[in-house]
Amino acid sequence: MDLSNEVNNPLGGQGSVDIQALNERIKIESSFVETLTAETSKVIIGQKTMIERLLIGLLSSGHVLLEGLPGLAKTLAIKTLSTAIGGQFSRIQFTPDLLPADIIGTMIYNPAKNEFTVRKGPVFANFVLADEINRAPAKVQAALLEAMQERQVTIGKETFKLKEPFLVLATQNPIEQEGTYPLPEAQVDRFMLKVKIGYPTKDEEQQIMRQNILGGAFEKVNTVVDAQTVLKARKTVRDVYMDEKIERYILDIVFASRQPAEHGLNKLKNLIAYGGSPRASINLAMASKAYAFIKRRGYVIPEDIRSICHDVLRHRIGLTYEAEAENITQEDIIGHILNTVEVP
Repeated sequence: MDLSNEVNNPLGGQGSVDIQALNERIKIESSFVETLTAETSKVIIGQKTMIERLLIGLLSSGHVLLEGLPGLAKTLAIKTLSTAIGGQFSRIQFTPDLLPADIIGTMIYNPAKNEFTVRKGPVFANFVLADEINRAPAKVQAALLEAMQERQVTIGKETFKLKEPFLVLATQNPIEQEGTYPLPEAQVDRFMLKVKIGYPTKDEEQQIMRQNILGGAFEKVNTVVDAQTVLKARKTVRDVYMDEKIERYILDIVFASRQPAEHGLNKLKNLIAYGGSPRASINLAMASKAYAFIKRRGYVIPEDIRSICHDVLRHRIGLTYEAEAENITQEDIIGHILNTVEVP
């Protein structure tokens, strides 16, 4: 995609955008990403996609739903990222007997003062790991998801703002479904990304094995970025240039998931129960801007959209019984859409 030094801004306001100047500014302001990635790689071997997606969520004010088997460094990844940014980390193990108060906090009676005082829950942190979120009942899931959406919590008569930056990483085990409470589609939609992670390569696992058998000889992770740098970067991410053709490309992809027949995808008509919501369009645009920022570029290209599309859409497309009977997955449908929709 050819971008001249100066292009018209389709959103108006500033008139034209100097792409070259914007590109140089973002190269400078995104330099911390490389430092942050290098610091996390001291402890996290492989799993580059997971770390990258966590950074996209962090830079886009979004949250991440992670699906993977136990032992794939999900907890270690978010804890390491939290340390590298100097943020507060908390982990909530979701179980069937968990209550909303165990997450957001509650009112505790103080007999000495003869009054109720607020005890804040573990959601009051910068990085919250909701481990096996589908093991808790719907009311507990809803308590966390409300905090994610509103970024505030009400306890008694008081409302408290959550700390910024605020990132929730929720995990699900794709295999073991006994005793679980699947997240309703409307709640899953609140996650910006759903990331599937697999096993490391043989060489990576050899490194992991050596690291652990040598007395757990992990390198110490240092704080290399502060929260203010991340918050400043969030504003810069919104400045990443997105051409009107790229906007139309995003809309074509999302609308193809809703009305496949109108986009030359007749084969998908009886396979899709529902397509991506408007959140899909918004999140695909924001995630692609964050992806471009991580790649130290001041503008979005179609490849950014294609790289992040599966993670944005896989939890927003519903399958019909016919699709399930034919073993067709969301991955297949998204791949078919990307191969059909015209690239600008």
